[in-house]
Amino acid sequence: MTDRSSGNANPQAAIKDPDEWVTGEEPPTAAQESYLHTLAREAGEEVPEGLTKAEASRRIDELQAETGRGR
Repeated sequence: MTDRSSGNANPQAAIKDPDEWVTGEEPPTAAQESYLHTLAREAGEEVPEGLTKAEASRRIDELQAETGRGR
């Protein structure tokens, strides 16, 4: 995906920080929940209860880095 407004071809330019998401305080999506539990199991960690969508996204990023998955 490109940032068409500035002509920037950097795909990372269009990615918002989870803290800036309008829906960041909502509960995680089913896909986030599933992937988060998969990553946590692989990392030997527990998934905290009551995460928001933004918190789940950040935790997924952390667990991907720990497990070497996804990026």
